[in-house]
Amino acid sequence: MKMKFNSLVGKAIATAAAVLMACSVNAQDNERAIDLDALLKQLEDGKFAQSEQNKQREADFAARSAEQTQILRDTLARRDAMLRDSETLETEFEQNEFKLADLNGALDNRLGSLKELFGVLQQVAGDTKNKFYNSVISAQISGRAEFLDEMAQSMGNSSKLASIEEIERVWFEIQREMTESGKVTKFTTEVVEADGSKVSKEVTRVGPFALVADGKYLDYDSVTETVSELVRQPQDRFLSSIDDLESSNGDLIGFGLDPTGGSILGLLVQAPSLKERVEQGGLVGYIILIVGAIGFVLAIYRLIALSITQAKVNKQLKSDSFSSNNPLGRVMQVRDKYPHADTESLELHLTEAILGELPKLGSFLTIIKIISVVAPLMGLLGTVTGMIITFQQITLFGTGDPKLMAGGISTALVTTVLGLVVAIPTTLLYAILNTRNKNIVYILQEQASGVIAERAEKTASK
Repeated sequence: MKMKFNSLVGKAIATAAAVLMACSVNAQDNERAIDLDALLKQLEDGKFAQSEQNKQREADFAARSAEQTQILRDTLARRDAMLRDSETLETEFEQNEFKLADLNGALDNRLGSLKELFGVLQQVAGDTKNKFYNSVISAQISGRAEFLDEMAQSMGNSSKLASIEEIERVWFEIQREMTESGKVTKFTTEVVEADGSKVSKEVTRVGPFALVADGKYLDYDSVTETVSELVRQPQDRFLSSIDDLESSNGDLIGFGLDPTGGSILGLLVQAPSLKERVEQGGLVGYIILIVGAIGFVLAIYRLIALSITQAKVNKQLKSDSFSSNNPLGRVMQVRDKYPHADTESLELHLTEAILGELPKLGSFLTIIKIISVVAPLMGLLGTVTGMIITFQQITLFGTGDPKLMAGGISTALVTTVLGLVVAIPTTLLYAILNTRNKNIVYILQEQASGVIAERAEKTASK
């Protein structure tokens, strides 16, 4: 009974909920109907207004139709007129071409050989212009190349013929270039010094070959038309000829000039000096030079010492009294020191005295010999080091730019040269010193042998 009651109650609640939902849906439908009616009214009003605008546009277009038709007719008429004018101009152009061809033919006939003359004149003006641009004479006489350039361009770009004045001007400029090429003249101009400052100087021009001032060579830049001092100057023997030239009064002197217009001089000033070549040897090169300097100092010292010693020994040979200021005198004093010694004892004492003189006579000779042997080995060390640097650069950068390998190759070659430069004279000096040392030792041994023989004869006679 209880379960049935609960079921009836649930059905009643569900029915009531359904009635409430139906009432809510009816209320929403009434509101939506009101909104749709208003929308429909708006659509009707907009459609009517658009229809009125379209009618007004159509009426305006119909009213302007006659005007558009007239514009089209005028445009067609103007097109036809332009086509007729175009045909007339084409006919006139063709007639003018025939007339121009006839006139050109008549001009060529009248010119005759003059046409070839003007062609040669144009070519000569162009070639001469290039020569004037690069000539150092333009540093003194400016504006020549510009005239020839304008003349060549005007004759090449048009049929304009050169006037008598222009032809004479070309002749004059060429003749002046030839005349100035044989002169040594002085003029004042702005010179750009090595530090970049501009100074007005008196410049000496040697034909078309060189510009010099204050004992230095100058360079002429045709692009900027400036005269500048060479940053690197050639050797002193060439600079001394500049001083002679600037101080001469028309006398014949020897002067170093470049007939190629600066090419040889440019290569000459780029050649490294002795100091720069030594610097290319690097650390190994400096060590070779230091060792070589030590060897030369020791060799010169020993050469002087042996020369003095040999002179004293030669003097001692001519004297009967023995002096202790030379090796022979000291050895001979042993005989007087042991007057009653037998032959064998005296021989031993003399040998001892000679052996005592040998270290003094041969001092530093071993060091000089070692330096003469070690110097080329150190040069070889520098060569190997330079080649290692070169191969490392090739590994990193390839072989496209030879300048990257120049440093290593320079080190390799310069150190070899330095080693040979040290080794060759050191070897010769060692040979000279060793020969003089042996000569002195030979004299000592010879005189000692004579003393021993003399003592042996005395002993035998008793």
